Amino acid sequence: MEEVETLQGETEREKVEPCPTPGLGQQISVSEFLCHCCYDVLINPTTLNCGHSFCRHCLALWWVSSKKNECPECREKWEGFPKINILLRDVIEKLFSDVIEQRKEDIQQNSDVAHSLATFQKYGNDQMPTVPNTGRINPRGGFFSGVLTALTCVAVVLLGYHWSSREFEDDLLVHKPVAKWTAEEVILWLEQLGPWASHYKERFLLEKVNGRLLLTLTEEDFTKEPYSVENSNHRRAIMAELECVKTLGVKPPQNLWEYKAVNPGKSLFLLYALKSSPRLSMLYLYLFDYAEAFLPFIHTICPMQEDEYEDTVTKLLDLKDPSWRQWREFTVKYLFLPYQLIAEFAWDWLDVHYWTSRFIIVNAMLLSVLELFSFWRLWSRGQLKTIPHRMWTHFWKVSTQGLFVAIFWPFIPQFVCNCLFYWALYFNPIINIDLVVTEIRRLETQVQ
Repeated sequence: MEEVETLQGETEREKVEPCPTPGLGQQISVSEFLCHCCYDVLINPTTLNCGHSFCRHCLALWWVSSKKNECPECREKWEGFPKINILLRDVIEKLFSDVIEQRKEDIQQNSDVAHSLATFQKYGNDQMPTVPNTGRINPRGGFFSGVLTALTCVAVVLLGYHWSSREFEDDLLVHKPVAKWTAEEVILWLEQLGPWASHYKERFLLEKVNGRLLLTLTEEDFTKEPYSVENSNHRRAIMAELECVKTLGVKPPQNLWEYKAVNPGKSLFLLYALKSSPRLSMLYLYLFDYAEAFLPFIHTICPMQEDEYEDTVTKLLDLKDPSWRQWREFTVKYLFLPYQLIAEFAWDWLDVHYWTSRFIIVNAMLLSVLELFSFWRLWSRGQLKTIPHRMWTHFWKVSTQGLFVAIFWPFIPQFVCNCLFYWALYFNPIINIDLVVTEIRRLETQVQ
């Protein structure tokens, strides 16, 4: 198609010199490229789902005035956020370059038009995270995601059924009264205190220490034969755990599965809360679960200098208040890298929960990347001042969800809770990988 050399007079209705199209013999006129809102040559033509095209600023003015996501001509609703028709724009700018330049200058000088365009684009930016990215990047992504989701649901149901129908030996001690423990169960309790406790296993077996005898032992007994626990730190750890057993009447939870067995509702709540609101969740632990959950958490991720080589279970028994150095380290990571705290906590449990800890660490890394992308999006759009409002809105949203779960928790079947628990623990990282890839591709598209 040859380029039109000159345009004379007004462009609204006037035809330009014919431009023969090879093989068709057709002529092109300005009327074929008019916006049906302003009846002038299309500027940044935006095509809607119905097929009608309008100047982008005309569509913005219409949307601002009507607040309706519908075509100005046929009133059919459009979905998503309308994009500029790049092919049509390039053709028009090549055919009517002089007219386009003049119109763009007039539009830029109109403050109302500029304000409407900015408002319209802001609305589109807010809609982008919720609009699926279909078509160009991964045309088969929808089918693949659907198959992956279906397989994941099946895996979660099977996993939930398997674990729900099985009685864990390790979980038995957190429910069975200590006075009814057998000698083998006392040994199991001793082994879970840490690798160092294996040195005293044979001595307890020879004495056939059962639950009733265990409750009568004192620190002085452990210093003498036949127990001979000469290491003062080991004696202190055994006595601290024994005092907890005497107080509770059962074994206190010392790993993820035991904690879940004792606190099924709280474990599910913390698992989802730490994923969506790590800072609020840690604040909740500090205010309402200080001794049982927060102190073990901070002593594990921010250990004292002299305690850095202690095993994880021993740290769980440390009920001392954190030092100023621990508070300083925790506060910095809490404000800027909250998910790193979760990853560090899981890292210390690698010996106890080999694969589960790795899933948690990977998920924490992915969530950190997604949070970084969220802040980058706000910064690039100049919306950092909206952070306090977003935080307040998020706080009320999380509080409402927590209240909703607390009210309906007694009516939710345990099997459903197990499925939700294992979904968040093992399969949520797969979803977050897809979200990170989508964010990276969106960033590459914006850069280009």
